[in-house]
Amino acid sequence: MVESALRKLPVPKIMRWGSGDDEFVRPVHGLMMLHGSRVVPGAVLGAKSSNKTFGHRFLSGKPITLKHADDYQRALREQGKVMADFAERRADIVKQLDKAASGVELVADDTLLDEVTALVESPMVYAGEFNPEFLSLPQECLVLSMQQHQKYVPLRDKPGGKLVPRFLFVANLKASDSREIIHGNERVLRARLADAKFFYDQDRKTRLEARVPRLANVVYHNKLGSQLERVERIKLIAGNIARTLGGDAQLAERAAWLSKADLLTEMVGEFPELQGVMGRYYALHDGEPKEVADAIEAHYRPRFAGDELPTDKVAVAVALADKLDTLAGLFGIGQVPTGDRDPFGLRRAALGIIRILIERNLPLSLKELVEAAFKGYNGRVGDAHGELETFIHDRLSGYLKDAGYTTLEVDSVVSLGPALIHLVPRQLEAVRAFNKLPEAESLAAANKRVANILKQAEARGESFNNAEAKKLKEPAERVLFEALEATSNNAMSLYERGDYTGFLKTFAALKEPVDAFFDSVMVMVEDRDLRQNRLALLADLRKEMNRVADISKLAV
Repeated sequence: MVESALRKLPVPKIMRWGSGDDEFVRPVHGLMMLHGSRVVPGAVLGAKSSNKTFGHRFLSGKPITLKHADDYQRALREQGKVMADFAERRADIVKQLDKAASGVELVADDTLLDEVTALVESPMVYAGEFNPEFLSLPQECLVLSMQQHQKYVPLRDKPGGKLVPRFLFVANLKASDSREIIHGNERVLRARLADAKFFYDQDRKTRLEARVPRLANVVYHNKLGSQLERVERIKLIAGNIARTLGGDAQLAERAAWLSKADLLTEMVGEFPELQGVMGRYYALHDGEPKEVADAIEAHYRPRFAGDELPTDKVAVAVALADKLDTLAGLFGIGQVPTGDRDPFGLRRAALGIIRILIERNLPLSLKELVEAAFKGYNGRVGDAHGELETFIHDRLSGYLKDAGYTTLEVDSVVSLGPALIHLVPRQLEAVRAFNKLPEAESLAAANKRVANILKQAEARGESFNNAEAKKLKEPAERVLFEALEATSNNAMSLYERGDYTGFLKTFAALKEPVDAFFDSVMVMVEDRDLRQNRLALLADLRKEMNRVADISKLAV
């Protein structure tokens, strides 16, 4: 059981040690397996089980013998100087950090706190300082140097949000004289920040625009060309999007042209996480318009779930263009995500497009965006328009369900393959309002019946278009024809105004005519003209009702 559980651990990298073949995240020196007071016999990862363990490497030298499994945490704390419980250890670290901050604000997210907690057994927080001259560096550089590379906690003033020349770090023991520990960590950070300052000063000696031609030597993908070719495609798409949105196309094209230039800077070479961020700083230093500089940084957004979106039209245009080019290119060469594998972050890119279109309420056609993205490759990649649109619609379904809409509600709208993504939430609210009507259940069921009849008729090769009043025989079908015509005329004005709720509610008046039709009219009769006219009437009914959503999807 233990071996099986260990094999299932999500460990990305494993290692071997000594001369054996056992593999684990770290070398295993001992194994303690207890059930109550009984030692469970056996060996795991080359270690034989016992009731003995060890405490802190420096603060506790003797083996610790447990008489009962319940004694584990208490014995480790008292004899081994180890705080074994992760939550308790984390809470203690946060408490010490807050106390040591002395009135300033901690710059630490949950990821950093969790990682630091996992690195220590007997946490002790110390404070260090660095030369204030390093505060001239972009704050993102300072934070990244401290957090990611050294696992330090930066500090900033609460009023202005500016970093102060102090930092906190968590050691694995309480020293009798902390000066050497503090001095050592200050020395390490000083070297890191000195490197960053050197890179920053050197980078600013070369303008971003002078770096762009060198992107021809940077491979984007061996089947998709260089980063320079990519930038040229993004520039074309971004300009078109900006023009459609009424933004400044020239600024969008300029931002797109410079968007990847910082990949060739020393700072981004050392800190890849700062791509875009450093591009913004260097663009401002070069005297580029603020909109261009902001777009260089914002075009990577959203980088993760809940991340902020680009705001102005220039940044939005470049962000959409970047993601569309990535999706079109990789789909065009068959690099489609499968299962849990998504090495190129295509799901994130698709979700980013969805969020920007919906949350920025942009009237852009998804179909036209996808076509523009593939057009940029000029036939270099395969035609995967349909697959890419389906992929984005699948991500849209997940996004909407996370937003609180039901599966039936989402399917009713997304199954239509909406091109104007920004309208989908309004369509869903209309579906939700329609579903509360007393006529909704009956109309949804009837719509489902209509869909099945038309599907079967199409499979048999039937053709039907536009019902003709003169071919109607039965009173019920004439009543339905007239009711549909009157209702559609009323509903279309609401649809064109964007009143989707009013549009769907208008069709509640068709409940009785639809019920009467199915009660008294046989659709699939022998008379070919009569049959096709009745099929055409049902097709007209389905077409008119389902402009906002496929009502048949609401039928349980």
